[in-house]
Amino acid sequence: MKNRKKILIVDDLHSSFKERAEKMGYQCDDEPFFTKEQTLAVIANYDGLAIRTKFRVDQPFIDAAIKLTFIARAGAGMDNIDEGYAQSKKIVCIHAPEGNRDAVAEHAIGMLLSLMNNLRRADHEVRHGIWNREGNRGWELQGKTVAIIGYGNTGQSFARKLSGFDVEVIAYDKYQTGFSSAYAKEVSMEQVVKHADILSFHIPLTRETRQLVNDEYLFHFKKPIFLLNTARGEIVNTQSILKAIKGGKILGAGLDVLEVEGFPALSKMDWYEDLVQSERVLLSPHVAGWTFESYRKISEVLAEKLEKMSVHLLE
Repeated sequence: MKNRKKILIVDDLHSSFKERAEKMGYQCDDEPFFTKEQTLAVIANYDGLAIRTKFRVDQPFIDAAIKLTFIARAGAGMDNIDEGYAQSKKIVCIHAPEGNRDAVAEHAIGMLLSLMNNLRRADHEVRHGIWNREGNRGWELQGKTVAIIGYGNTGQSFARKLSGFDVEVIAYDKYQTGFSSAYAKEVSMEQVVKHADILSFHIPLTRETRQLVNDEYLFHFKKPIFLLNTARGEIVNTQSILKAIKGGKILGAGLDVLEVEGFPALSKMDWYEDLVQSERVLLSPHVAGWTFESYRKISEVLAEKLEKMSVHLLE
C-alpha cells in the first residue's frame, strides 16, 4: 500500500500495539533503542510517535516533527510531553492510564501492608538471627481511614481494591466533584487532614502539584499517618518526608517514585543516605505500574484509542 501513514515506536512497547496499528493500515517502524538525537533526525518523516518515558517531547522536538498528527504515550502520565504545545500544533495526545491502574493500586496496597506490619525489617532480622516479636508488632488496616488524593484511574482502582479491608475510604480531587460511590466518599481537604490515617497520592505532575507535599502541607494533619506515593516523585519533598518521620508525623512512607530517579544521580542527593537508612521507608524503583500484565494492557489501550481516532487520521 502506497503512502501509508507511519508511526515511529521509540520505546519498548508490547507487540500488540504494533500489530493492531498495522491492521489499521499504519506502517510501524519499531526502534526501541533510538536516542532522542536519532529520533530527531527522522521524526519529520512520521505521522505518529509512540513513546514511554525515554525522553521529553518538548517544543523544539515538536517543531521538528512537521508531519506529526498524534503522540501515543505508553503509560499514565503525560508529564514528559509538552501537551499544550502539541495541541496548539493540532497534534492529538493519547495515553493509557487504564492499562496500569490496577497494577499501581495493587502495588500501593502491598507497600501499605508491608509498612504497617514491618515486613521488611522483620524479614531482615530473622535472617540475621534476631527474633523480635514485640519490636515488630504491626497495625491493622481494619477501622482506619484511607485518604486518596486524586480520584482518577489509579485512585479509583485503589479504592476498589481497599473495599474488602473494612476501612473508610475518603477522596479529594480538586478537579472533579460528585464522585462519591460505594468505594469512596468525596470530601474536602479539611476533612482529609482531620481524619486520615493513611494518605495515598494518585495525581499527575503539573506546575501546581510539583513539591505539593512539603513541611506546610504535612503540618496540617491531625493524626500520625502512613504515606504512599505511587504517582510522581516530584510532587513530594523528600526532606519534608524524612523530617515528618523523625517528628512522628509520618509512621511509615512507601515511595515507588522519587524526586530524582536512577543511579548515579539518586545517590548524589543530600537526602539519599537518610532515606535508605530509615526503617520507616519502603522503596521501589518506579515499578508500581510496570507489571507483566500492564505491559500488555497499556499497548492494548493505546491501540484501542488509536483505532477510535484512526477514521479521521487515515482519511
